[in-house]
Amino acid sequence: MGLNKELMIVFVLLGPMVFLTLTIYGWDFYLQNITPKYLEQQRLRKDLLRKHCAGVNQSLFNLNNIDLNNLIVDDQHGIIYCYIPKVACTNWKRTLIALKQNEPYPDPMSFKSNMVHKFDRFRLLKHYSMPERKAKLKHYTKFLFVRDPFVRLISAYRDKMLNYDQYFYEGYVRVILQRYKNQKNVPVKYNGTKRTYLKPSFHNFVQYIVDPRTEKYAPFEPHWRQMHRLCHPCLVEYDFVGHQESLQEDARQLLKMLKLEDAIKFPPSYENMTSGNSVMEWFQGVPIEDRRKLYKIYEKDFQLFGYRRPTELLDD
Repeated sequence: MGLNKELMIVFVLLGPMVFLTLTIYGWDFYLQNITPKYLEQQRLRKDLLRKHCAGVNQSLFNLNNIDLNNLIVDDQHGIIYCYIPKVACTNWKRTLIALKQNEPYPDPMSFKSNMVHKFDRFRLLKHYSMPERKAKLKHYTKFLFVRDPFVRLISAYRDKMLNYDQYFYEGYVRVILQRYKNQKNVPVKYNGTKRTYLKPSFHNFVQYIVDPRTEKYAPFEPHWRQMHRLCHPCLVEYDFVGHQESLQEDARQLLKMLKLEDAIKFPPSYENMTSGNSVMEWFQGVPIEDRRKLYKIYEKDFQLFGYRRPTELLDD
């Protein structure tokens, strides 16, 4: 009898709390296994997307007309991941490759980066018929990770303009050097060496992006293409929006939501990651007119994903 009394007291005390939680978050709170703090964070991030997507025709029929190259499907676990270059995508791809193996899952870091980026390792949403796409988008857990747009751009510059390979040299670096650095006799072919005089400045890179001629030839390369153009958050209703700035904790919460937290660990962050604290330093050599043009190009990413307008870079 005493035990029953104690249980009744606990129920009376916890009942209103449970009811309040269900009222605010619904049964998904219990199904997703995410702590209230992070559930609230996700609610705010998704509310922001809905706010800035208001007025956009969100019919899934529009999926016929958009690029779905970045949506990876894991049928075994019911996951759709939209990867964004320069936002931890190598480690998320490693994690998805590990999940394709037999249990116990291998350490994601055992997969080398050159193996990770081979497209034949993944099935993309575009590979399915339209009815299959709609069913998966309705029933699978869809997630993406985003990053401060200017910090992502700096990271792309460091990786692809300063440490380029043949693809980036011949397709981008050479053009930038000729057009914005006025360099003559730039070698046509990449010979494997990265000489100082063959490296564009960050301002040269910005000039290339803000130049209207650039996208007349082809869309931006995915490493600096706007995040919303890669993942279409106004058409795809994402269940989880992670941020690079809180990568490790967001990854842990996502794996909890997927009920995989005990089965696999997300890899640790890269130590040489571009920091948001250095943005002002990088933009010192960029005239304010070009900074403002650049912001206009990435403004939708800033708004959709909750990054503040960098007034210290844009205002006189």
